[in-house]
Amino acid sequence: AAAAGGGWAEVCEKFRTARTLSAVESRKDPETEPYRSKYSARALLQEVKQLLSAAEEGGEARLVAVRRAVLEYELGVNHTDTEELSAGEEHLQRCTQLLEPHRFSPDCVSLYIQAQNNLGILWSERDEIKTAQTYLESAEALYNQYMKEDGNPPLDPSEHFMAEEEKLTDQERSKRFEKAYTHTLYYLAQVYQHLEMIEKAAQYCHTTLKRQLEYCGYYPVEWALNAATLSQYYLSKQCFMESRHCLAAASVIFSQAGQVPSAEDNETEQDQQDLRQRKAEIARCWIKYCLNLLQSARKLLEDNIGELDPDRQLELKAQRKKEEEEKEKGRKKAVLFGTSDICDSVLAMEEKVSSVYPLDFQEAREIFLVGQNYVQEAKEFFQVDGYVTDHIEIVQDHSALFKVLAFFEEDYERRCKMHKRRIDMLEPLYADLNPQYYLLISRQLQFELADTYYEMMDLKVAIGNRLEELDSHTIKKINSLAQLAIKYYELFLDSLRNPDKVFPEKLEEDVLRPALVAKFHIARLYGKLITSDSKKQLENMQTSLEYYTFLVDYCEKYPDAVRAVETELELSKEMVGLLPTRMERLRAKLCPFI
Repeated sequence: AAAAGGGWAEVCEKFRTARTLSAVESRKDPETEPYRSKYSARALLQEVKQLLSAAEEGGEARLVAVRRAVLEYELGVNHTDTEELSAGEEHLQRCTQLLEPHRFSPDCVSLYIQAQNNLGILWSERDEIKTAQTYLESAEALYNQYMKEDGNPPLDPSEHFMAEEEKLTDQERSKRFEKAYTHTLYYLAQVYQHLEMIEKAAQYCHTTLKRQLEYCGYYPVEWALNAATLSQYYLSKQCFMESRHCLAAASVIFSQAGQVPSAEDNETEQDQQDLRQRKAEIARCWIKYCLNLLQSARKLLEDNIGELDPDRQLELKAQRKKEEEEKEKGRKKAVLFGTSDICDSVLAMEEKVSSVYPLDFQEAREIFLVGQNYVQEAKEFFQVDGYVTDHIEIVQDHSALFKVLAFFEEDYERRCKMHKRRIDMLEPLYADLNPQYYLLISRQLQFELADTYYEMMDLKVAIGNRLEELDSHTIKKINSLAQLAIKYYELFLDSLRNPDKVFPEKLEEDVLRPALVAKFHIARLYGKLITSDSKKQLENMQTSLEYYTFLVDYCEKYPDAVRAVETELELSKEMVGLLPTRMERLRAKLCPFI
C-alpha cells in the first residue's frame, strides 16, 4: 500500500536523484575523490532497495521482480564505473536472472539487452573476449527476435520508477531502445576486431556509424575518426568507393565539431590542439586513399618492366566505360550514411576526388593534387619539431605520390623533374636526422634517396640514347647521378654493419631484400659510369663484378634468400659469366704486347 501513496513518490525521487548524481554530478567530482558522486548514488540506490522490500509485501510478484531488476542493473553499472568488477558482475547477473522469464516482454526487453551489453563490456575489460562475445551476441539475437515478433517501442528501464504522467512517448522509447542496440553493435565491432575477424568487425562498425547518424547519437570527433579508420579497412580491400564515402562522411561530420556544443566541448587550449590533431589525422587517411588508388592503377597498367602498357590502357578504358553505368547504380544504395542534408554534403565532398582507377596522366594528376593538398594540411599540424616520425612519414607519402605520378608521365625530362622533387623533399630531412635515434627511418630515407637517384640516372641514360652522340653535359649528369645513388646505397649498407664496422654474415629477414637489391644496383651503377680512361673503366668493371659476385655467393650459401631476389640473381649470374671476358678484352687492348 505504501507503494501507492507518498511512499512511492519518495522512492521515485530517490531513484531519480541517484541517476542524476551518477550521470551529471559525477562529471564535476574532484580528482582527489573521482567517485564521490558515484558512491552517493550507490547509497541512495541501496535505500531505494530497502524501501522497495518494505513496500512489497503482497505486491504483484512480476512487477516486484522487474523493479528489483532495475535496481540491480543500476547497482551493477555503478560498481563497474568505480572499477569494482566482481561486485558489478554479481548485480548484473542478478538483474538478468530476475528478468530471464520476461525478457521478451516490452517492459523488460530493453533492460535485459542493456544488462547484457554491460556484462559484455565487463568481460572485455577482463580481457575475456570470448565471454564478452557470448553476452553481446545474445543481446543482438534478443533485439532481432523482439523486433520480429513484437516490434512495439519497449519501456525504458527508468520508467519503472516514474509516475504515469512522466512516462515517455513512444518516439522517445524507440530512440532509447535503438540506442541500446547500437551500443551492442558498437561493442561487437570491437570484440570482432580483437578476435581478428576483420571483415565482420568492419561490417558492424559500418552499421554502428550508420545508426549513430540516424538516431543522432554521436560525438562528431569520435564518429569522424571511426569512419576514417573504417575507410582504411575498405582501402585494404581495394573498395575505393566505400573508402571514399567513409572519408567524405568523416570530413563532413568532423566539421560539425566545435559548431555544436556537446559534452565533447568545454573548449580549452588543449581541446583546440586535439581538434587540430584529429583533423590532421583524417587528412593523413585521405593521403593514403589517393596514394593507394594511384598505386593500384599502376599495378593494373604496368608491363613486365614496370612501364605503362598502352594496349592494356586502351583495354581498361573500354572496359571501364561499359562497367561505369551499371556499377554506380547498384553500389550506392548499400553504403550511404545519414539523412538527406548530410548526404548532400557527403556527395559534394566525394565529387572532389575520383574513386575509379585513373588510366592516364590527366586522371592521375587530379588524384595526385588532392593527395598533395592533404599533405600540406597534415604537415601544418605534424611539424618536424615535436612530431619527427609523423612528419617524415607524411613527406615519404608525398614522395610516393610523385613517384606514382611519374609512372603516368610519358615525357622522360618531366618524369626526371618529378623525381628531383622527391630528392628535394627527402634530402634535407635525412641531413637533419640523427641515425642513432632514428635508425629505421634513416635507412628508409637512404634507400629511397638511392633508388630515386638510380631511377633518374636510368632516365638520363634513356634520354642520352636518343641523341646522335652523348654530349659532355649529359655524361656529367649521368655520372653524378650514379655517384649519388652509389653514395646512398653504400650508406644504407654501412648502417647494417656492427659497431666494429663488420658487414653481417647472414642478413636479417627485414633487410634481406633491400640489402641484396642495394648490392645489385651498385653493381649496375658501376657498369653505367662513363669514362674515357680505360684503366678507370677496368677498375669500375672489377668493382661491378665484386658486387655481382657477392649476390651470387650469398644465395649459394643461403638458398632461402633466392625467392627474395629471383630476377636480380638471374641477371647477376649472367654478369658474373660475361664480365671477366669483357675485362680480358679491355686488358688486351691496353697492353697488346703482353
